[in-house]
Amino acid sequence: MKCIIIDDEPLARMIIKEYLQDFPEIKVLQECNDGFEGLKAIQQWQPDLVFLDIQMPKINGFELLELLDNPPHIIFTTAFEEYAIKAFEAHAVDYLLKPFSKERFIKSLQQLDFQQKEVQKSKTEALFQTTSVSPVQSGRVVVKDGGKIKIIPVKQIQYLEAADDYVKIQTAEGCFLKKKTMLYFEESLSPQQFIRIHRSYIINYQLITRIDPYEKDGHMVLLNTGARLPVSKSGYAKLKEVLGI
Repeated sequence: MKCIIIDDEPLARMIIKEYLQDFPEIKVLQECNDGFEGLKAIQQWQPDLVFLDIQMPKINGFELLELLDNPPHIIFTTAFEEYAIKAFEAHAVDYLLKPFSKERFIKSLQQLDFQQKEVQKSKTEALFQTTSVSPVQSGRVVVKDGGKIKIIPVKQIQYLEAADDYVKIQTAEGCFLKKKTMLYFEESLSPQQFIRIHRSYIINYQLITRIDPYEKDGHMVLLNTGARLPVSKSGYAKLKEVLGI
């Protein structure tokens, strides 16, 4: 069984390796001290199991997992706030709250069912949707850009556009894809800066320069970037409210 440990604390990695000595069937292939290194290791080794810290430099544990198309089994090792712990428990994604005992570590391994990877994956995805780690809180969105990782500050987002199972994030640097829903961004981005004007568009309304009538009962919004985007009837009502017109 292939395993990777991703944690920026050397002591935490050492404790996990020590506890794993009682599980000779689990082989630690690599230790990583940040999310960038961890992502590369997962892509290289395709492990069965990852011990993953949440609060790390560069990118955190949630952001790392969002970049994976087929996440392995995850056991979080964290000193995270209690609101997130409740989300772990609700979706049966296991975690080890630091400092954790050897008994708790063993129990965590015993709970994993490697024959039910799809079930575990669905629970992990459900966890992403309910934890409070969102762009509005972290102030950024992490995406894959080719073989690289791109960190987009939320304040640089001009607008978002629905694209099948993805969302296009438009910035001055270009367009980037994120495998999330429009509803996710609508609920997590700050209403003091972003508004959904159409089923396919969320805009940074601080960039609006003009709203023009368009066809029957329709409107188009013009951003200072030159972008022209359609506004639905309900979107126009929301725009009038936030703009005070």
